[in-house]
Amino acid sequence: MLRKASLPLAISLALVSQSAFAEGYKLFEQSVSAAGNAYAGRGAQITDASLVYSNPAALTKLKGAQFSGGVNLIYATTRYNDASAQSANGMPVTGRDSGKLTLSELVPFAFYSDHFSDNLSWGIGVYAPFGLSSDYQNDWVGRYFADETAIKVVAMQPTLAYKLSQDWSVGLGLNVNYAEGTLSKYKDHSGLCELGTNVNGLYGANVYNAAYCDSHYEVNGDDVAAGYTLGIHGDLGSTKLALVYHSEVKYSLKGDSEITNTPITGANVAGNPNFIVVAPQLPAISLATGKLASNSYLSEQSKLDLTTPANMAFSLDQKLTDVLSVQASVNWTGWSSFESIDIVSDDATPSISLSTQLPQNLNKAGYIGYIPEHWHDTWSFSVGTTVQYNDELTLKTGLAYDENPISSSHKTARVPTADRIWWTWGANWALTPEQSVDFAYGYMWMNKVNIDEHEYNANGDRIYNSGVQATYRNKAQVLAVQWNHKF
Repeated sequence: MLRKASLPLAISLALVSQSAFAEGYKLFEQSVSAAGNAYAGRGAQITDASLVYSNPAALTKLKGAQFSGGVNLIYATTRYNDASAQSANGMPVTGRDSGKLTLSELVPFAFYSDHFSDNLSWGIGVYAPFGLSSDYQNDWVGRYFADETAIKVVAMQPTLAYKLSQDWSVGLGLNVNYAEGTLSKYKDHSGLCELGTNVNGLYGANVYNAAYCDSHYEVNGDDVAAGYTLGIHGDLGSTKLALVYHSEVKYSLKGDSEITNTPITGANVAGNPNFIVVAPQLPAISLATGKLASNSYLSEQSKLDLTTPANMAFSLDQKLTDVLSVQASVNWTGWSSFESIDIVSDDATPSISLSTQLPQNLNKAGYIGYIPEHWHDTWSFSVGTTVQYNDELTLKTGLAYDENPISSSHKTARVPTADRIWWTWGANWALTPEQSVDFAYGYMWMNKVNIDEHEYNANGDRIYNSGVQATYRNKAQVLAVQWNHKF
């Protein structure tokens, strides 16, 4: 339920429904050097300037000024089949019952770090911490529940790090985040589209209006908000440790709700000579067209509060021999802060919410849209191995498990995901003493996902007889490259 709009930023971010390496819509794609180990040991390993995000404290261990920039090519597919849906009055919805959503997108990042003194270091970076995107075919059977879904966040983060001793450092990053959201769906008007020309029998005349089948609702919003990152790094010789906390960020996305081709009921035009009123709750007949009356376009300023969750990670980098080391990480993400999607009027002269807030609909003043989510906190785990093949070439591999934050009873057509497993491979190639390139490839497995979604009012009570059921299978691959330069 959000209008498509472009990011007014130099870096364009396109993000996939599988959210690449991470659970929910959190992204991990800010470091290719860490991706080769499936992000095991991230922030503990001393790698490059991408530590600005991975662990600010570890910047004290880098030598001199450094730059790292890269891009992730994400290829993801979502296949759905056995899909069926019912309209608000329980009638079967016709449409595509199987299909494939494919996305090929680039997610870039860039970081720079340097030192003020032997004990004080700094850095700055631009990256994407969160993202989600999917867009169904217009004729799919579940179009009354989901069409386009997009959440895009881009962040800029300056960072400071201080060396407490030869072994321990701390770091702080303050990030400024631009968030943009878009949701859309087709609107079901009590099964008027599914009733089709049979509606003529209710009126005793040829009054069917095909525009009701093309009623589309979109809402968009954006906001800028601040957050922070805290890091601790310990260098105990052959053992390196990291503890990193990324704060939650609260947004109030403000924009416009838009809807097309909505019925004009008799109650709204009683006494108007341009319409024939049959009953207060039924669409009136327009004398201008002789068909059931409709508003071609309505718009209302609206807002959507969104909180991106806090995340804490503990990582270990353990050197076993001169050529072999192992890595491990445990991540916690506070997804329980994502309880619902609430789209509320922010307009002094409302239009859409005059109907949607009524007791038989969302049953709450000013409400335009509501989707219960009730996500739960998650854990993810990763292990990796790094081999120093020779002075120029380092080889990496890793395995990761990501827990899904959505329970079976709350899975939706917008985010049809389950627990997932990633296997990654990577390499670092030193071109010169000053320049190196990181490469990484990852493949994701996920079990099939079944959804049985319904509609609810803003108090959490189920309304209407509408629903959508489908089975999903998701796969994703990521191919990434990063260039590093030491000044």
